[in-house]
Amino acid sequence: MSTFWDRVAWLYDLAERSNRAVNTAAAARVAELVPVGARVLDCAAGTGTFSLAAAEKAASVLCTDQSPAMLDRARKKAKKRGLTNVSFALRDVTALSDPDGSFEAVIAANVLHLLSQPEKAVRELWRVTAPGGRLILPTYLQGRVGTAYGTMIKIYQGVGFHYEHAFTPETYRMLLESLNLAPVLVEVIPGRVPEGIALLEKSI
Repeated sequence: MSTFWDRVAWLYDLAERSNRAVNTAAAARVAELVPVGARVLDCAAGTGTFSLAAAEKAASVLCTDQSPAMLDRARKKAKKRGLTNVSFALRDVTALSDPDGSFEAVIAANVLHLLSQPEKAVRELWRVTAPGGRLILPTYLQGRVGTAYGTMIKIYQGVGFHYEHAFTPETYRMLLESLNLAPVLVEVIPGRVPEGIALLEKSI
């Protein structure tokens, strides 16, 4: 996957603009869900949209991705904004090197629909979520798009992109509930390609 995302890193932000209203609203909502002063891990962060939004409230944000090219763009955006509480590292969302319970907020945005086994990633993200912390999982709901694909998806498909799951709000919630980790809340941001923001809170 990293090879593909390295190749398209230069057009990622441009493609995301076609779904700008949803992406902007989703990043703002995720920032609201991040506890003030939290240590935050953002996995599959791409060019850092959610990391940079979270950094406004967090004590620290570790922005991670498998693509060095994506992280390079995220790093430049953080520098341009003058954010000094964001660090960057390569990580595989399904096999994190971080100790259990390392972060008060863990984010993995718009990646679960790309994975053949999203359950594996969710369990790993849950492992590094601290007791009392929050796992925040914004995911595109392509099942709500049907055959009328948004411009963003068409652009990606044109350069070889394929996703594994076309979630609806219902199937997304069912996936997360099947893991029996915690109660699952899913709110939907409507738009060209809707976003489902799932929230799981780990008991103390």
